[in-house]
Formats: sequence, C-alpha cells, structure tokens
Amino acid sequence: MTTSRRPVGSGARLTVKGARTRARIVDAAAELMALRGVTETSVEEVKKAAEVSSSQLYHYFADKSALVEAVIDRQAQMIVAAQEQVGPGTLEGLRVWRDGLIAHARHVSGAGGCPLGHLAGQLVETDENARLRLAEGFRQWATVLRRTCRELHRTGGLTADVEPDQLADTLLATLQGGLLLSQVQRDTAPLETGIDTLLTLSVTGWS
Repeated sequence: MTTSRRPVGSGARLTVKGARTRARIVDAAAELMALRGVTETSVEEVKKAAEVSSSQLYHYFADKSALVEAVIDRQAQMIVAAQEQVGPGTLEGLRVWRDGLIAHARHVSGAGGCPLGHLAGQLVETDENARLRLAEGFRQWATVLRRTCRELHRTGGLTADVEPDQLADTLLATLQGGLLLSQVQRDTAPLETGIDTLLTLSVTGWS
C-alpha cells in the first residue's frame, strides 16, 4: 500500500534551504496575486515566477488554496512587522508612522490598496478558510494598534474620553476605507483626510 506525502506546512521545521524555497514560492505568489488577482493567478505561473518544479511546490503546498492561505499569512506578518518596527507609541512615532504610510500610498498613487484588504475583497464570500485566515490577520494588526493606543493613553497622549482600544479599531477601519478609496480614485486624499481627522480628534497635540 502506498501513502502520499503530506505537504510541509509553515509550522513544520524546515532546513535553511527549504525555508528559502518556500518563502520564494510564497513571495512569487503574493506578487502575482497582487497584480492579477487570486483567480487569475495559476499555479503554473507561480512555479515559473519562483523558478521551482511541480514537485518542489507541492512539497510545501497541497494545492492552490494552501498557497493562498500562505500568502495571507505572509501579508499579515509583513504588516504587523512593519507596524511593530515603527512602534508609534509616542506622538513623534505616530507622525513617523502616518507620514510613512501616506508617502508609500502617494508613491504608488494608491494602487494595490491594502495587501490584506485586497485579498479580502476577492476571497471572504467564497472561501471560508481564507476568510478565517484574513480575520486572524486583521486581529493581529488590531492588536499592535491597540498596544500603541494604550501606550499613548498611559502617557496622556489621548484626548479626554477617548478609549484606546476603540480608537485602535476605528483607526484600522479608517485605514481600510481610506486605502480602498485611494486605490479606486488613484488619489491619497481620502486616506489622508480620514487618518488626519481621526488623529486630530483623538490625539493630544496632533495638528
């Protein structure tokens, strides 16, 4: 009797070479899906872009759905890492974070929108596993924002009656709406207006 090999998941222990190969596949898939969409991106195209064989790709991913989930995880991890690196727990840090976000959006004229939001618009109504994965990604993002807002609150950086966790959730929602409108209009004004209005109302000394 023969048994099929199970693909090596992201939680499995990989060799250095294996981890690099898996990351290269996910990076290639993420780039293609950002440009063309999930449906229009084929496994064959991912293999070609990542310069891997079928056996290599299926060593790590059972099917395209598993690859899509890995792309979701990758996008969430990159967003959270960037958010944590800036660590805007101070007014100065918050300005650096805001300015960097706007600068990037201006550089691409809003194209692409939010990496997670872009995937959500394609997947949440048709793929329950992907929806849950996306929800977890947004939860992780919200957690980092909440830590930031709690630190601002602790140091007196929030205006009276502003609840830090609610501010974090509102900021995330404002980001999503602003990024989407900026993507559609190819103009960062909606993103800038949304963020600056919210921060002006919520953060002491923001102007």
